[in-house]
Amino acid sequence: MRHIRWGTCALAALLALTTMSAAPAVARHGHHNLPHQIDLPNGWQPEGITTDGKFLYSGSLADGAIFRADARTGHGRVLATGATGRVAAGLDYDRRRDVLWVVGGPTGEIRAQDADNGKVLATYEFPSASPRFLNDVVVTRHAVFATDSFNQELAVIPLKSGGSRHLPAASAATTLPLTGDVVFQDGFNLNGIVESHHMLISVQSNTGLLFLIDENTGDSTTIDLGGASVAGGDGLELDGRLLYVGRNQGEVDAFQLNRSLTSGHLVATITDPTFDVPTTVALARHSLYVINARFGTPPTPDTPYWITRVDALK
Repeated sequence: MRHIRWGTCALAALLALTTMSAAPAVARHGHHNLPHQIDLPNGWQPEGITTDGKFLYSGSLADGAIFRADARTGHGRVLATGATGRVAAGLDYDRRRDVLWVVGGPTGEIRAQDADNGKVLATYEFPSASPRFLNDVVVTRHAVFATDSFNQELAVIPLKSGGSRHLPAASAATTLPLTGDVVFQDGFNLNGIVESHHMLISVQSNTGLLFLIDENTGDSTTIDLGGASVAGGDGLELDGRLLYVGRNQGEVDAFQLNRSLTSGHLVATITDPTFDVPTTVALARHSLYVINARFGTPPTPDTPYWITRVDALK
């Protein structure tokens, strides 16, 4: 296993997930033409991030606004202004439709927003008798899947087959119960989610387990990590069979998965002096762009927030 340390350059429930720990770092940083830190607007309260390869998109927990930054230069602007009562937790870019799928945390909704101007194109509601927290989202060829950290099911929006770029009707929203190995407990359960070969991978934050989920049946199988834990695991990013796990404890762990995705081993732990409760991760330009949610810092309108760029593994 490599331990990689890179160079210098709101939710109270989420804070309860982990105990923060600072890691020392030594000066080392590549891709000097790319920014090491991209500032978000003060008071932003970020949690999720996604990319179309050129731009980075970050949502605001405070009011659901969307910020877009150029991954090469770091220059950015607010793409979509927020609204009272709106939340943007996880988000994922849909290349086929050129939209952002944005999950609304405790609001229990998923929005489809134009990736060019941020306009809300459709809203999908997932009513429930118990509280929801739609946390992260992945779009596949056949559906949009979002984790619900409080309920043992996925929020699902089926997409039309045959290459259709049209958004489904609001009535298409449904849920997929999760069975098999995953067992929900108190606190935040499933969080980050990615897809590979019609299978979903998700992390259970409070238990430190990774699960492989059949996207058709909801059956889940624990991924054998050889005893490694990803407690406080948040966002996931998959590069082939290399899985990056953003952890609220101040690091991003990288696991090499086997061909069947049923097991993996830790190959690197990435830390950085600018990490401050890293949550979600996006891969672009051979770099990892990491959101710093700063859940341990009381949010105010003047609180600074930023994205950290570190080199991806080769």
